Amino acid sequence: MSPKTSEKSGASGGKRLGEVMTPGRIAVAALAVLALVFIFENTRSTKIRLLIPEVTMPLWMALLGTAIIGGLCGMYFMNRRR
Repeated sequence: MSPKTSEKSGASGGKRLGEVMTPGRIAVAALAVLALVFIFENTRSTKIRLLIPEVTMPLWMALLGTAIIGGLCGMYFMNRRR
């Protein structure tokens, strides 16, 4: 094995913890946990109007759906940017 190849891989052949857990990833994980706590604390039913129809559903479902749509849009634009 060349010296360049052996330096990059650790003893287990994977990435080091410092490379996997960056400050940005920790911040995003903390925000995701806080968002999930917020979503699941709001369990009351509420009326939601989507253009014309009005539906009654638990607020947590509406918040979770909105968060998922926002996450998918963010992933789409980040992949498109590369």
